[in-house]
Amino acid sequence: MPKISRLSKLKTKLINWEYWPFSILYFPVFFYFGWLTIRARSVFFFTASNPSIDFGGMFGERKSEIFDIVPDKYLPVTELIEEGNFESARQKAKAIGYPLIAKPDIGERGIWVSKVNTEMELETYAQECPVDFLLQELVSFPVELGVFYVKYPGKMGQVTSIVRKEFLTVRGDGKSTILQLLENSTRAVLTADLSSDFLREKGNNVPEKGKEVLIEPIGNHCRGTKFLNDETEIDDRLTNAICQIADEIPDFYFGRFDLKCNSLDDLRDLKNFKILELNGAGSEPGHIYQPGYSLVRAYKDILWHLRVLADISILNHKRGIPYWSFKAGYQKWTSHKKHNRLLYKK
Repeated sequence: MPKISRLSKLKTKLINWEYWPFSILYFPVFFYFGWLTIRARSVFFFTASNPSIDFGGMFGERKSEIFDIVPDKYLPVTELIEEGNFESARQKAKAIGYPLIAKPDIGERGIWVSKVNTEMELETYAQECPVDFLLQELVSFPVELGVFYVKYPGKMGQVTSIVRKEFLTVRGDGKSTILQLLENSTRAVLTADLSSDFLREKGNNVPEKGKEVLIEPIGNHCRGTKFLNDETEIDDRLTNAICQIADEIPDFYFGRFDLKCNSLDDLRDLKNFKILELNGAGSEPGHIYQPGYSLVRAYKDILWHLRVLADISILNHKRGIPYWSFKAGYQKWTSHKKHNRLLYKK
């Protein structure tokens, strides 16, 4: 079976903008962001969008601090571990139970997020992860969603985007190894970690014909997950459910719930779901990464959400919420760059 050529990979990346690097995709957006800073009279206007989240949740926020403001009933069991402290990790993992998820307390785009199956794997993770990290109960509900929520101060919130995540899998043909099947999948070749521990161990296995094999258990676009637009599922019941959750989180106006649920109907009834992460001002409406989604529509959706972010921030500022000063914002940015250099040494 032929492998995908380098020329084919390049052509696919050029044609399918969902694979473009963040800096290229968002380059035109930066000009609009510049206009919004002029309008708000602050480079860091977004820091007033979610007053209870550090930096408004644009970047560099600690997940552990965000979990502190979300009601426990909506969260999986999660424990904070100091960098390199395997003994603490071992004890807390034993209480949570394997398998579990390990992720940086401050992280982005799926970097260093891992499914940990054994104490030996946890020891390796604790030794290698260069920053404080979280251990989180593995949530087994079958549906993973990104639900975008916005609320103008004093008004009712609304759900503006739902993305459903389809994890990277291959379907066996009874003849090819897992690696061979992946090598003939454009999405896998462009996004998956073909040198992962799982593929080193299982890559040469030959799945039975028709059998699906899960390759990547982490629902991140950068790691091969397909994002599917589920905006047709937005209705009054779902909106009311998400608004009820959001109203229990102090001073939360703009962002995305990443969650798992048994079904959308269960989520509408506020049962059988858990919030994996809550993202603030730096959130994207994930539905735009639906394969085949128009780039023009994607830019319209991104710019609309940015305008709403600015509107909310300006309104909060008028209510007495201060913007971060340029000095404080710049220090946050340089600190975040330093932190990311540690993460991306992987």
